Amino acid sequence: MAKIKSTGARALLECLRREGVDTIFGYPGGAVIPLYDEIYHCDFLQHILVRHEQGGGHMAEGYAHATGKVGVCIGTSGPGATNLVTPITDAMMDSIPLVAITGQVRTEVIGKDAFQEADITGITMPITKHNWLVKDVNDLPRIMHEAFHIARSGRPGPVLVDVPVDIARALLEYDPDEAQKVNIRSFKSEFKVHPVQIKRAAELIAEAKKPILYIGGGAKAAAAGDEVRELAERIGIPVTTTLHGLGTFPENHELSLGMLGMHGTAYANYAVHNADLLIAVGARFDDRVTGKVSAFAPEAKVIHMDIDPGEINKVRRADVAIVGDCRAALREILTLVEPRNDMDSIMALSEWRHEIGKWKTDFPLEAPTGQDDGQLHSEHVIREIARITDRKVVVTTDVGQHQMWSAQHFGMRSPRQFITSGGLGTMGFGLPAAIGASFGLGPDTDVWCISGDGSFQMCLQELMVARIYNLPVKIAILNNQFLGMVRQWQEMFWQKHYSEVNLEKAPDFVKLADAYDIPGLRCEHPEDVEATVRKAMETPGPVLIDFRVAKETNVYPMIPSGQTIDEMIVRRPDSPAIPMTPPSPAEPLELRLPQPNEVVDVAR
Repeated sequence: MAKIKSTGARALLECLRREGVDTIFGYPGGAVIPLYDEIYHCDFLQHILVRHEQGGGHMAEGYAHATGKVGVCIGTSGPGATNLVTPITDAMMDSIPLVAITGQVRTEVIGKDAFQEADITGITMPITKHNWLVKDVNDLPRIMHEAFHIARSGRPGPVLVDVPVDIARALLEYDPDEAQKVNIRSFKSEFKVHPVQIKRAAELIAEAKKPILYIGGGAKAAAAGDEVRELAERIGIPVTTTLHGLGTFPENHELSLGMLGMHGTAYANYAVHNADLLIAVGARFDDRVTGKVSAFAPEAKVIHMDIDPGEINKVRRADVAIVGDCRAALREILTLVEPRNDMDSIMALSEWRHEIGKWKTDFPLEAPTGQDDGQLHSEHVIREIARITDRKVVVTTDVGQHQMWSAQHFGMRSPRQFITSGGLGTMGFGLPAAIGASFGLGPDTDVWCISGDGSFQMCLQELMVARIYNLPVKIAILNNQFLGMVRQWQEMFWQKHYSEVNLEKAPDFVKLADAYDIPGLRCEHPEDVEATVRKAMETPGPVLIDFRVAKETNVYPMIPSGQTIDEMIVRRPDSPAIPMTPPSPAEPLELRLPQPNEVVDVAR
């Protein structure tokens, strides 16, 4: 293609067009006016005017979570750029492909404390895969295409491009086709799986008597759900997932153990504790999963497959390490693994699954319905939303008790159905992420944002965006008038010293919704949940529901931070919460039938 003449700002938009970007989330300011002037004339790009740059960053994350494409956000120099630090860090922790474009002061005054100057490339160096301060307008097209390549390649993540205002206004002459040919010699993002390691992994799988598949967000990013399911079903391997792995393996499947870890199911944690082989697919052995690492799956050999070589042996040493795309690795393993046909190995797996079945019977996830105490319980609300929507919706959450209850009780069926902030644990994530996901998925997909009264107040101004575009975003606030998770820790470990967690003084959320011209509903009684949820579903556009739930309830099971399964606390029908020593395989649990009025697990 012949060279074209352009301003830096116009060239930047042409790069976005060539990268397939159709939606960006941003907030203007002085240093990005040249870019916004080009956006004014742009006919291929939908710009969403957010109400705070942090909200814009989380919208771009939600868009990327839901679609698998790169999310794009814009902020001006100084505070506009620094307001993006939280979503950029969040994207880095959770491996979300994100391109953040920031304005910068004129090149001649950089480093001289100019108005709204911030060293955003210095600030974000530890929290991006890479970042650039553009110093020459001729480099801008190449840099933009490199940014997208790095964001989406290998282990996905955020990048930042800082564009001084004079660079955006400057003229350049460039060849768009040449600029799009990315060749970064120092950046190796793809690794071909090693056949020797694949063979060793297949051998361990064939020998294992108590295997567990441990599925993380990397499996979702690699679109490896079908391969995970095929391996699980071919051998009969139970499957547990991390918070970000939820949905990669359907939770209504007989081999599903749900989530593991601090607030994972008791049976998933017992299974991992007693496993002799742990097959980790795109998981990073996060501390919320492992607790005390030396006591995590102590008898298990480990197969660890991950596209990021930096994750191998970082936390838990792998007996077989497979560096590469998880989907490609599983496909290679599946060429070598056959269904078991000898009676000894078939019986061993049968006994293993029977043992896990007994743990499921004795330690079900419980969801109080309120029939005994008349209170509205968060777990019941979440199960009812799941049941009434037939789980054919996308769910976003904020961070706290409601997040863990959602992960436990919704029962995810498909990849990218559950969108949450994992590694960073960002309150305020849920609403803007739901908005971003809705833009990515289109008007035919309902998105439910399940939030807490604390988290919701951190980015509630983005309600205006949901209203302007009449997005099918339903917001369920589980309002317990506390910072619930902090209160739980204070109750359990700090002698009920409820220091600064009381949120009784709060806005009337229904009136707040009305102020944004959004229908608002309130539900205070368990018998009203179904009608309330159905009304929200039948109402076009955004709806906000204030669920007034029980105030001082805790999330169980729970393994205290840094502890072992010996300290796991589970809730049983005959006791609010008791620590449970893991049952020994030599002393199997007795099967028992549910007692009258006992709450049993029906989520899956």
